[in-house]
Amino acid sequence: MTQPRPDEFKPPQECPVFEPSWEEFADPFAYINKIRPIAEKTGICKVRPPPDWQPPFACDVDRLHFTPRIQRLNELEAQTRVKLNFLDQIAKFWELQGCSLKIPHVERKILDLYQLNKNVADEGGFDIVCRDRRWTAIALKMGFAPGKAVGSHLRSHYERLLYPYNLFQSGANLLVSWTDFVQEPTLPVDTSDKECKPPDLTKRQHFVEPTESCCNSAHRAKRMRAESDCVKTEPGTEPCENNRPNLRRRMGSFVAKPEPDIPILVKQEPIEPVSEADKNKSRYKKKTSLDAPPPAVSVVDLYMCLVCGSGSDEDRLLLCDGCDASYHTFCLIPPLHDIPKGDWRCPKCLTQECSKPQEAFGFEQAYRDYSLRAFGEMADSFKSDYFNMPVHMVPTELVEKEFWRLVSTIEEDVTVEYGADIASKEFGSGFPIKNGRFKVSEKDEKYLKCGWNLNNMAMMDPSVLTHVTADICGMTLPWLYVGMCFSSFCWHIEDHWSYSINYLHWGEPKTWYGAPGFAAEQLEAVMKKLAPELFQIQPDLLHQLVTIMNPNTLMSYGVPIYRTNQCAGEFVITFPRAYHSGFNQGFNFAEAVNFCTVDWMALGRQCVDHYRLLHRYCVFSHDEMICQMASKANSLDVVLASAVQKDMKDMVREEQDLRDKVRKMGVLRCEQAEYDLLQDDERQCAKCRTTCFLSAITCPCSPGQLVCLHHIQDLCSCPLTNYTLNYRFTLDDLYPMMNVVKQRAETYDEWASRVTETLEAKLDKKKSLSVFRSLINESESKMFPDNDLLRQLRLVTQDAEKCFSVAQQLLNGKRQTRYRCGGGKTQSQLTVQELRSFVRQLYNIPCSLPQAPKLKDLLNCIEDFQQHSEKVLMDEATSTAVIQSLLDVSFDFDVELPELPILRERLEQARWLEGVQQTSAQPSTLTLETMRRLIDQGVGLTPHPSVEKGMAHLQELLTVSEHWEEKTSILLKARPPPSIEVLSEAAEKMVGIPAYLPNCLMLKDSISRAREWLQEAEAFQDGESIPLFDKLSDMVLRGQAIPVQLDPLKHLEFLVTELQAWKESAAETFLIKNSHFTLLEVLCPRFEVGAGSPKRKSKKAKDCSKKKMVKLDCLSDVEKALLETKDTTSALATLGEVRLREMWALSSIRAANESKLLPTADCMDLKVCVCQNPPMGAMLQCELCRDAFHSVCVRAPSDSRSTQAWLCPDCRRSEKPSLDKVLPLLASLQRIQVRLPEGDALHYLVERTVSWQQRARQVSASCGLPDLEESFRSSPSPVGKWNRTSHDQMVFYTEQRCIPLPGLSVELEELMVEGLLLQVSLPEITQLYHALLNGLGTHHTHGRTSQQEDDPSDLVNRAEKKAKRRLEREALETERRDKAKKLQNKRQKMNKEKNLERRAASTSSSPRSDFSQSDDSEEEMAMCPAEGCQQPEGDEVDWVQCDGSCNQWFHQVCVGVTAELAEKEDYVCVGCTISDGR
Repeated sequence: MTQPRPDEFKPPQECPVFEPSWEEFADPFAYINKIRPIAEKTGICKVRPPPDWQPPFACDVDRLHFTPRIQRLNELEAQTRVKLNFLDQIAKFWELQGCSLKIPHVERKILDLYQLNKNVADEGGFDIVCRDRRWTAIALKMGFAPGKAVGSHLRSHYERLLYPYNLFQSGANLLVSWTDFVQEPTLPVDTSDKECKPPDLTKRQHFVEPTESCCNSAHRAKRMRAESDCVKTEPGTEPCENNRPNLRRRMGSFVAKPEPDIPILVKQEPIEPVSEADKNKSRYKKKTSLDAPPPAVSVVDLYMCLVCGSGSDEDRLLLCDGCDASYHTFCLIPPLHDIPKGDWRCPKCLTQECSKPQEAFGFEQAYRDYSLRAFGEMADSFKSDYFNMPVHMVPTELVEKEFWRLVSTIEEDVTVEYGADIASKEFGSGFPIKNGRFKVSEKDEKYLKCGWNLNNMAMMDPSVLTHVTADICGMTLPWLYVGMCFSSFCWHIEDHWSYSINYLHWGEPKTWYGAPGFAAEQLEAVMKKLAPELFQIQPDLLHQLVTIMNPNTLMSYGVPIYRTNQCAGEFVITFPRAYHSGFNQGFNFAEAVNFCTVDWMALGRQCVDHYRLLHRYCVFSHDEMICQMASKANSLDVVLASAVQKDMKDMVREEQDLRDKVRKMGVLRCEQAEYDLLQDDERQCAKCRTTCFLSAITCPCSPGQLVCLHHIQDLCSCPLTNYTLNYRFTLDDLYPMMNVVKQRAETYDEWASRVTETLEAKLDKKKSLSVFRSLINESESKMFPDNDLLRQLRLVTQDAEKCFSVAQQLLNGKRQTRYRCGGGKTQSQLTVQELRSFVRQLYNIPCSLPQAPKLKDLLNCIEDFQQHSEKVLMDEATSTAVIQSLLDVSFDFDVELPELPILRERLEQARWLEGVQQTSAQPSTLTLETMRRLIDQGVGLTPHPSVEKGMAHLQELLTVSEHWEEKTSILLKARPPPSIEVLSEAAEKMVGIPAYLPNCLMLKDSISRAREWLQEAEAFQDGESIPLFDKLSDMVLRGQAIPVQLDPLKHLEFLVTELQAWKESAAETFLIKNSHFTLLEVLCPRFEVGAGSPKRKSKKAKDCSKKKMVKLDCLSDVEKALLETKDTTSALATLGEVRLREMWALSSIRAANESKLLPTADCMDLKVCVCQNPPMGAMLQCELCRDAFHSVCVRAPSDSRSTQAWLCPDCRRSEKPSLDKVLPLLASLQRIQVRLPEGDALHYLVERTVSWQQRARQVSASCGLPDLEESFRSSPSPVGKWNRTSHDQMVFYTEQRCIPLPGLSVELEELMVEGLLLQVSLPEITQLYHALLNGLGTHHTHGRTSQQEDDPSDLVNRAEKKAKRRLEREALETERRDKAKKLQNKRQKMNKEKNLERRAASTSSSPRSDFSQSDDSEEEMAMCPAEGCQQPEGDEVDWVQCDGSCNQWFHQVCVGVTAELAEKEDYVCVGCTISDGR
């Protein structure tokens, strides 16, 4: 491979590639007509079918055998072939003189003898170049570097090799005396040259024997070697014609025995008739010169030199092998030092041999016949060996550059083979066809009728070739092409300038080059200019498909060339008269066919005239096709009929003129001839080879020979009166045929004339846009062709519609907002100049638009706007309103105005100045960020004096503000904080700054807060009232947050620290380890007792008063209430109320738990313990809540029997320290002089404990109980007795003893309960517990007198009972109101049932059980037991509870008690009054 060179191939521009949709792909001719305006500009185009379009390959691969053509690449290119022909002539010249030609090397390059000869000839010849010393200029012209004496070498080589040949070509007399030459031409003696007998010149023509070609190529390769090389011959053999060197080619040579010949139909030119003289000439050329009889010479001449006339030096006399003439070796030019061993020709014979005309160039046939598989193996082997890599890895660009390098060089002779023009009719098409040998599957049947199937395309209705009756192989029947790497198809245009379509079925790509049809004559002229010698030999060279020329060369002369790579599954379409060529990248299989559309008709007739001038045969008769279509005028398409009518009109007119001319020349005899029944070769013009149809001239002297009416003078020498005019139709027959076609085409022609008239209308005769649309609609309804006229009409209409839309948009001002949406030019905006041009365009288009005058007025308004804007911009102090008004006016102009950006800049400046003024007028809004933002905005503005002034003011203010902000920040962050005096002094200095400074404001706020805090601290230190801990903590936190030095703060922080230490000490004293209770929860009475019980009496209570009570439902409520109290007394009162709630709730839950544990209950239905499971095994009963617990659930393994009352985990809330430990805690808190909820709770706990202790001692004395301490010491532990009694009263077994409730007085029970509730341990609690446990309380209960009940030391005083009733009424108020109406109708029945139940319960259970049952019944609480109940109704019914022993509820109305009396006094019902003896 060669390195990249400056002159290496540069690929031309790519041709257009189209990818139709399925809808477009359905009609091939409609799609080709659609893309034609684009594709015909490049001559070729590529079409990629939709991806799913994949026809099966239907060719019979096993039957396909063909003999390919041999292509020598350096013989294909026109300029290279000219050089090779020249070298052949030079070689022949020297070989006939017994010398072999060796091409010399200059500067390590083979000398281009053709270019050297041409350059010397252009400079005036050898003598002039030597005289003027132009050899250096010639060396530079040939590309050699200057300064290396190359010119002298070129002169030497020219003088030795070319000068004798040019003398011979010029006809100079060689038969002169040797002494007549001034300078002796020297040809160096080369023994090797003389030893090789020159072979016959190879004849390059269409079909030549392969051996001749191989010999010619071998001698060419031999010439390319260095001058010092010589031809080696086998020893002992005489060099002869058959001893020829073997050419080493890059392609492997297949020399196997040829397979039996199979007749292959190959596309070729018809053989021209050969005259007798030509036949004789051909016969002479096939003979060797030795076979010709020698001319008659005298005996003297046989021994005399014809130059010097002397017979001396007989040993130096040389005898001509052609004519036996004698010459001295030293008399010849150039002189010969020795007698040649090979054949030698004298100057006369040399002239005779070299003057023979060259044969036409053509491709040879290969040695062997190939199958498709064998050809593919050969092709792949060649490409892989050549590029030394797998075939699929060779880049297409590399193959392309290497191809054009090979065809342009004479040094390398690469030969390839090409299976071209194989008839598909013989072996089957690559596409499936009906009734073919290839069986098509059901899914592929659609390809049988597909228009892109090349078997269908040429003969479809839109194709004109359907009216050609004969099957034309390669034109109407597809041809197959099997290619290999570098195999090429040369520059050509299709027969009759028709379309062609090529489909690559499979294989490697095919590279195409094409030139548009309008450049055909230009391409022909360039090739004739660059290779005139070839066209002298073959005038119709471009019709022989044997010559290519580098596209870069054509492009350098202005010929437009385009390229493409056709891959497998793609179509390439060539357009009429579009020259195209190309080569194959590797082994592939393609198929091609021709077709003609309506637009081709005129070109088809021009092509026939062109063929007539070139004397080239026609593939079919154009006139016959036109007449064939005219005979079917009624079935023709309107478009086709119009085209046929125009073509036939020209045909008939020309035919009439020719017949009139012939008649005037004297041809009077006429006969009708059925030329359509004859074969084409039987009716060809003898002169121009045109196929005759309408008429022809014959003569009796030349039977079977005829001429067309154009060449009547070339028939024979007979008088014209002997000629006969043979005609197919008379003129009277042709005119009716033409009229029928004309009538068919009238519709379209009339429409076309109206379109033409509309498009060419001027000024006031212009039609409206609706007329243009109606013409387009008419063409669509009548299915007129999509030709240039219709496309022009559509284009003009589209332009008019666009102009209409733009004009309407400009008039309506409907466009994107430029300034308000960020500015900028939109795509639809026009400049003012463009608007002027657009207005002119409206008057220039063929369509009349009503918006033109309005746009003219709009243009005037815009010009007025520009003038006003100019005045505004000149004024320096312009308000924003004026500028905005101008911009608002510009919104109506959909035009790009150069004044708008300037106006927007001025508007931004004015707005910025207004913003500065507004913020400066309101210092509270002028922050540092605002100042920076305004400065940043000002920096982005266009410079202006007013803006610069405002910027200076802002910058100064910003500097001062930042200074004080920074200084203030330092003061606020100083540690220790500065005093209030220092801060006040700094604050006074900031008063005059007109800006919002956060740090300065924070400083002022800090000073204000510090003063307020100091006042508050001063009031605290005065000691007028004891402060709360929360307020003290809040005050400390607020003081710590103030960045000012506060002297009292340290003392207050010390107090907070002491209080927190006290709370920790109290928690350590009271709280159980890992307890979930807080200290306040433990110290306060239990407000949440019974929250989880299924039925609570608090849910049924109803408040009979309208007074709003304090909500104490949770710890936060209690804490809040304590914080809201003013002093300790109020706090103790609040806690006293919580205690009453505790006592009432606990009595309820105790009664409920006792009732559920009665022996009558089903044990398995009970839900006890924390696990809420039935009783099982040993149980424990809480002495406080009276609920039962599994011992395994609540007792740890380390627990042991204790003398203390057992409490469940919910009832045992603290460690219960002794009173001696609690009193110091209270005393230490009182010394601190600060209130906190825990302290109030502890205070209340101590007072409650002391109060209980006193009451316990009073009860012991009043009830006649023995001394508690003594009874505790002497009382035995009746375990066995307890177990027996408990077994009778309980449904399960308990491990410990509990206080027996039956027979126990309410006062003792409540005293014991309250003692257990205390979170302080007292010896009286344990003593009372053991006394009641031993049943001592039941012996003294009934001995009480009425005087004892009225004793002031009663366990439950009246105030407590009154508060208890008020709480019960509050809890029952809501639920009683909701259920009053529901139970209204059931009251009588329920009264009876409940009375029976009450009697039964009173006789079988204790009063405590009765209490629990009455509490558990919701219906009972909703009934009034008074006799003659009035059953009041309404949302609010007031109730009152008896304060006697029955605790029943009555309607206030039924018992005659008012709400005020029920609130203030105790009420005792009639029954209790009688039973108590009151």
